[in-house]
Amino acid sequence: MSANIIDGKKIAQQIKDELKIKIDKLENKPGLAVVQVGNDPASQVYVRNKEKACQKAGIYSKVIKLKEDISQQYLIDLIRQLNSDVKINGILVQLPLPEHIDSNKIINTIDVKKDVDGFSPISMGNVLIGRPGFISCTPRGIIRLIKSTGQKIEGKNAVVVGRSNIVGKPTATLLMRENATVTVCHSRTVDLVQHTSKADILVAATGKPGMIKGDMIKEGAIVIDVGISRVNGKLKGDVDFDSAKERAGWITPVPGGVGPMTIAMLLQNTLEAAYPNE
Repeated sequence: MSANIIDGKKIAQQIKDELKIKIDKLENKPGLAVVQVGNDPASQVYVRNKEKACQKAGIYSKVIKLKEDISQQYLIDLIRQLNSDVKINGILVQLPLPEHIDSNKIINTIDVKKDVDGFSPISMGNVLIGRPGFISCTPRGIIRLIKSTGQKIEGKNAVVVGRSNIVGKPTATLLMRENATVTVCHSRTVDLVQHTSKADILVAATGKPGMIKGDMIKEGAIVIDVGISRVNGKLKGDVDFDSAKERAGWITPVPGGVGPMTIAMLLQNTLEAAYPNE
């Protein structure tokens, strides 16, 4: 048996195409501000990809690049200006930030109505208690990928490996909201295989390439690989794809799985920020 490949690139493109049709009909286009501090190479690639995606979708994009040595107060003042800018519906500060800047303070400065990354404590709290609000882009994309298989989430055993605030915790919460029975594993988990081998849905988000082997996966499971690392010049996920695809029923590739969905969900969140009642 060889798993069905969940084509995140194709699904993300379908979402972007649908968004463009909606946005083309709008007189006032949604606006997204992306703030990048410093010249981190990975951040530069992410920001460039977001800018291109906005342009193709018809979203007004404002990219602000700042020197690495700017003060924390300067960045806070800039975000406050963007909070009051009527052309800007969503604000995204590209992480990581330089060490002298407190990321939490910066995220908390963003108006919750413009927090399209969904990283603020208020946004995350709303997700936890089931209130309306922005859902972090990667977890939102993960749920869309799982649903694309046509399999029900309700009643399934779901295991999330990784407990980060950005991916692991919100993904576990969203799976619970879909009525799955959820287990969260992490670096202190004893006998990881005992948990992963029972998972109907397995989400790997550890940042450790090849950590999840095929013999750790339940036959026929849906496997979502969030990790992306560069190993010997090639991009690798947290899942050992070659052995996993012989056990899984559905699996995301790396690259081309979760990554494209993250940007598609950012565009979705930006449109919803501009038109919250539609």
